[in-house]
Amino acid sequence: QVQLVESGGGLVQAGGSLTLFCETSGRTFSDAMGWFRQAPGKEREVVAAIIWSNGNTYYADSVRGRFAISKDNAKNTVTLQMNSLKPEDTAVYYCASKTGWDAILLADEYDYWGQGTQVTVSS
Repeated sequence: QVQLVESGGGLVQAGGSLTLFCETSGRTFSDAMGWFRQAPGKEREVVAAIIWSNGNTYYADSVRGRFAISKDNAKNTVTLQMNSLKPEDTAVYYCASKTGWDAILLADEYDYWGQGTQVTVSS
């Protein structure tokens, strides 16, 4: 069983920055972590993903160069640093955990999810 708790969301002006944190427990069952987001009326979409063992990272085109995902194996945490935020980044952000290294950009492949944290970017 893996439990995930997100924190760090909030309200920020366009161009600003926020850092999201995901604390995990039961990480021995996790091979990869992802950050996803869901805006009102839209489907959940991948933001970024990272593999625990080798640190390989993956990003959606919409955030590449602005967001950075990182991990702390000792603390079992995954961080999403978000810079140059835009109003279209407004969404509920979720972290998620999966076993295996494949299909890490697909939400349906993830086994465990956090409760989500709201990010609102004002124009």
